[in-house]
Parts: sequence; C-alpha cells; structure tokens
Amino acid sequence: MEIFVGHMSSPVGVLTLAWNESGLRALDFDGFDERFHTLMKSHYGECKLTSAAIPAQFSRALEAYFAGDFSPVDRLPVATNGTPFQQAVWAALREIPPATTMSYGQLAQKLGKPGASRAVGRANGSNPIGIVVPCHRVIGADGSLTGYGGGIPRKQWLLEHERTHLFQLVS
Repeated sequence: MEIFVGHMSSPVGVLTLAWNESGLRALDFDGFDERFHTLMKSHYGECKLTSAAIPAQFSRALEAYFAGDFSPVDRLPVATNGTPFQQAVWAALREIPPATTMSYGQLAQKLGKPGASRAVGRANGSNPIGIVVPCHRVIGADGSLTGYGGGIPRKQWLLEHERTHLFQLVS
C-alpha cells in the first residue's frame, strides 16, 4: 500500500499528515516521528511512504479548524485500520462536539460497554488521526487532562482553542 506523507505548519507545531485515495490515514505532531512510524506500522503494516504536497481539502480543513471553524474537519474522509472496537471508539470520538469533553468511562458507556473504560483508553491512545478524530476531547473521570500522544500542553491548547472560538460564536 502506498501512503503519501506531507507536513504543514499550525499553531501547535508542524503537523505530519498521511493519506491515500481512501482518505486521511494519520495526523501526528512534529517531534513524534517514532510514534508516527509505530502507529503507521501497527495500523497499515509494511507500506510505502511517499512525500507529497498535502491535498487542499486536508490543508484547508485544518486551517479552518485553527481559525475557529471546526466543521470542515468533521467532513474529512478518514480511512483507519483497526479492530472493530477501535473503529467504534474512533467513530464515537468524532461525535464529541468541539469544546466538549467526555471521560473514558462516559465514552465506554456511550458505546454500550460500561466496564470497558481501560479498553477505550487503549483505543483512544492508538488513534492515528489526531485533531480530526478528536481524542483530545477525552479526559480522566476526575476531569484531569490525562495522556495525549501530542503531549498534555497540546491537548490543553486544543481544548482552550475550541472553547474560546465557540464562546466567541455564541456571544
């Protein structure tokens, strides 16, 4: 399988995107190359990574997100490989509205698996498509900002960014 890889600047650092004709395959942060390659290999096996310019639909949607318009990323096609449970978790993540958070337990409950909060956490942690599949919106049961592949400061920035822009839209 050939997957194209490109980079773009953002307010949270350089983003690494991977895609093919099926859709977005990965989105990770600069400086997390080992994590990126580990996720790519675990989800897609041996694949050919080819440098390319990021398609306009991806770059425009992400630019809109960082400008405060969150809806374009919701419409991006994603194509992730994972177990049926991971796929269900990642689909549920895309249903969490911007500036809203949900605990791992709440997400497990939403999936009809109330005892599976740890499994939800593992699936959340193996999400290869940051921001677009918004794993940053999942928090600890006590409201704490727990684990995020891009680092807690980025998770905090993304949540504050969403809250700030949604508050501006409402007022």
